[in-house]
Amino acid sequence: MYYLSAITLLWAFSFSLIGVYLAGQVDAYFSVLLRIALAFLLFIPLLRRQWLRLDYILPLMLIGAIQLGFMYIFYYQSFLLLTVPEVLLFTTLTPVYVALLYDVWTLTFRVRYLLAALLAVLGAVVIRYDNITQDYISGFLLVQGANVCFALGQVSYKILIQRRGDQLPQHAIFGFFYAGALVVALVAWGIWGTDRYPTTSMQWGVLLWLGLGASGLGFFCWNKGATQVDVGTLAVMNNVLIPAGLVVNLLIWNRDADMVRLLLGGSIILGSIWIPRG
Repeated sequence: MYYLSAITLLWAFSFSLIGVYLAGQVDAYFSVLLRIALAFLLFIPLLRRQWLRLDYILPLMLIGAIQLGFMYIFYYQSFLLLTVPEVLLFTTLTPVYVALLYDVWTLTFRVRYLLAALLAVLGAVVIRYDNITQDYISGFLLVQGANVCFALGQVSYKILIQRRGDQLPQHAIFGFFYAGALVVALVAWGIWGTDRYPTTSMQWGVLLWLGLGASGLGFFCWNKGATQVDVGTLAVMNNVLIPAGLVVNLLIWNRDADMVRLLLGGSIILGSIWIPRG
């Protein structure tokens, strides 16, 4: 729980930093590439030769490609279509996906998680019930793509470490998690990237912090924490991030938001997490 709680506080500021200083100003694919490259460089010195085995390297690269590489691509594009509070609220479905994916792994199915997902969709409609545009729908779907990637990565990493045993020093191999994500980021930037690079010291500083802090330290500690708790606790901790991120955004950067709709729709979305626990 310590790792998950600490990274929740760390990530609470990341949503707003992206939405305020990067989205629509700096090429999303370059932002993703730089963040992942910085995180990869941070962990290169920690790699240890005795743990460099294909049965560790390949699964980790695949998990990194999904949880970080593809997730960031969906995630950054969503900020071009949605406000920061909307992105935050739409991430509420992540714990549902965590539980559903673990159910798939254990060959079980609980209909309550499907009901929770449908209720969360209703909450999203309430937030913009009189202005549901194609961009809004596309943004919602992009966030769900990011949610699925993030959830799949957490569950897969937890299972991988459980299979390998507790003796594996996770920091000694985690660099390959970022290596897998880096491959995805390089390909995406090469195909869709533009020349909208950072132009201010603030933008470079934000990217530096997001790369070394939120991505580098953040994903390692979050995934390590995921291996130390049960799936139910992991699912719940995925949603603790939402109110923390909302408080930061609404108090500092987004004081003019439509609080009535956000509170009503957000209450429905946040309420959806109690269905699986009923």
